[in-house]
Amino acid sequence: MTREDCPCGTGLPYGECCGPLHLGDAPTTALALMRSRFSAFALGLERYLLDSWDPSTRPETVDLDGDVEWRRLQIVDTALGGDSDDAGVVEYRASFRHDGRSGLLQERSRFVRVEGRWKYVDGDVRP
Repeated sequence: MTREDCPCGTGLPYGECCGPLHLGDAPTTALALMRSRFSAFALGLERYLLDSWDPSTRPETVDLDGDVEWRRLQIVDTALGGDSDDAGVVEYRASFRHDGRSGLLQERSRFVRVEGRWKYVDGDVRP
């Protein structure tokens, strides 16, 4: 990955991938929102994370740990979440480093379309 590559791992430059979403463009799929949220975690974009959360489940704040380095996103599975859907599921694995140790987070995330925009609802963390 070069410095210009998007953190979400598509191989596209950030400015052609998650960057426009972080600046206000609407993701067209649940998967695109998932990728942009991973990049937001990697870049410390707390406001984007809150704005992309469904209002019914959104917390008051998101406190990101600056010592966590989000390193890689792997998409495991998707269900619905396309251009013409109102709900979708994305299962992913996210690799990270914290305090010199590697870790892996796997979650099956739920998304809904609210007023035409995809939003993260919640997820089930997998062991």
